[in-house]
Amino acid sequence: MRQGLADRGQQSTALAVELGFLADHGHEPEALRQATILARIAGVPADEFVLKHGLIGETEFYRALAAELGLPFLAAPRLSPHVRYPDGILAGLAPLAGAGAGFVAAPHGAALAHLLKARSPGRLLAITTPSQLREAVFRVQAPLIAHRAAHDLAEKAPALATDVGYGQIVTLFMGLSLFSFGVGYAPGFTIAFLGTALSPLFLGMVVLRLSAPFLPERAVADAQRPRMEDADLPVYTVIAALYREKRVAARLLEALSRLDYPAAKLDIKLVLEADDEETPEALRAAGLPGNVEVLVAPPGQPRTKPRALNVALPLARGSLTVIYDAEDVPDPGQLRLAAAHLLQAPPQVACLQARLTIDNTDDSWLTRLFTIEYAALFDVFNPGLAAIGSPVPLGGTSNHFRTAILREVHGWDAWNVTEDADLGIRLARLGYAVKDLPSSTLEEAPGTLRLWMRQRTRWMKGFVQTATTHSREPWTALRQLGAFKFFSALVLTWGIVLSALVYPLFTGLFLGAWLFGTNQASGSRWDAALQASALILFLSGAASILVPACVALHRRRLWRLAPWLPLLPLYYGLVSLAAWGGLWELATATFRWNKTSHGLARTSRSGLVRSTMPGRPAPDR
Repeated sequence: MRQGLADRGQQSTALAVELGFLADHGHEPEALRQATILARIAGVPADEFVLKHGLIGETEFYRALAAELGLPFLAAPRLSPHVRYPDGILAGLAPLAGAGAGFVAAPHGAALAHLLKARSPGRLLAITTPSQLREAVFRVQAPLIAHRAAHDLAEKAPALATDVGYGQIVTLFMGLSLFSFGVGYAPGFTIAFLGTALSPLFLGMVVLRLSAPFLPERAVADAQRPRMEDADLPVYTVIAALYREKRVAARLLEALSRLDYPAAKLDIKLVLEADDEETPEALRAAGLPGNVEVLVAPPGQPRTKPRALNVALPLARGSLTVIYDAEDVPDPGQLRLAAAHLLQAPPQVACLQARLTIDNTDDSWLTRLFTIEYAALFDVFNPGLAAIGSPVPLGGTSNHFRTAILREVHGWDAWNVTEDADLGIRLARLGYAVKDLPSSTLEEAPGTLRLWMRQRTRWMKGFVQTATTHSREPWTALRQLGAFKFFSALVLTWGIVLSALVYPLFTGLFLGAWLFGTNQASGSRWDAALQASALILFLSGAASILVPACVALHRRRLWRLAPWLPLLPLYYGLVSLAAWGGLWELATATFRWNKTSHGLARTSRSGLVRSTMPGRPAPDR
């Protein structure tokens, strides 16, 4: 080799093999030595350290590697149609197109060190970058990738996949028609029958909601927990699906850069859609860190967030995986806390749900009520469900998974528009648990009724899909879950849907009977008993709304929102409208994904919500 090679061997013995060759290609040996030391402290290969920290550009690094090995560098390799997905990307090795064309490689870590030591490329004929290799595989295997992302669950576990067909929709609407006929023909009997039939679900919901505030809060004493060394931390994959998110793309990158986690151990994957031109432009303007990969989901159906997440899951390199939304601002210490929890938790704990909280609370009356709802759900109700071992319908973000288990359960259901709730129930059916993570992620709530209704209609449609999916084979679900978890799952799926659908009817009838029927003589003791039970159910239902909300405001120190509590019954009336809208969409646009627009917030409790497009002023308050 060159004369500099001998000098390097004498004065740079501390250099990692993965970096040593760079000394002959224009890089200072002392800087490489420092990078080697820092990589050892972080517990990562030295090449990954310099690339993920952006100390050396990816193209510059692999061009130097090609020159060192005397091999050509391919900026856009043409691959064989027989390239394996995702194995070729993960291994950094793929066959080139053409008979006897050999292989192209983008080696990293141990494979790179072995190649440099052996100096025998064998059938390896070219070098490329990991990004170019990934894009080349996506070009060749786009149909396969799209198919797996959409149908993997249905093909491997059909009993757990969404299958809402026309027959089920017709049955559902026939039931609603019979109910409407019964109300018109024999209202008293119909409503009494319906109330009696649904009362176990309603009472179950009341019991769960009223018991959750009184369960001991199992917060972690972080001050007493020793801080894990960087070398002991696992690689963490972060996945975020973005579609037309130019307003918040830069802010997401900023929020991820604030995470208190070694950058070289972050495997960040942003999944975009092929027809989205504005988000890539915003990301390029913001500047992509070295540990961020941009994946473009191949065209296909359905156009949903879970399908996009499924595109990224096979490529996850971390033993832990977290999902974030485009507008999220997670607590900087969230990944460290989640890693510490999962490393110490029993192996059946598959997921930790962090606590979502609304940041743009003061945008409107709707965002104030949304803040109360989220506080009650993520600070009181979900932690209570986790504490008693109930299934937990996940929130759509800040879910921290063991990657191996997430792959084992086949990821997300691409055809379910509330994929988070579905995955929470599926994990419980397969014997896994979801626990609470006492760490916050800031979210942006829709500030207008139109945007809120679009989002909530999708959620309620997805809950119907989830309820239908997991009650198709009730005896199988009962055997998998056991009696308590099975009933809890019914309450958290059908109970949520049905209570939302009948909320205005039952509330109106009850109030009408008590306000305008008090002068009528009771027909019988049976009528009196029904009236008394209706009163108990009404009052307990109201308490199940207000008590968790009050406890949540106390825990979040948001008592300034207390004057808005009387509007919660109106708010849940809007939820009922969204539930009926969800039924209509289930029949007319079963798998349509009503996208929520982000980056429209005008206020911020934390002071973090800003427009981060380059050269763009913050919105007026």
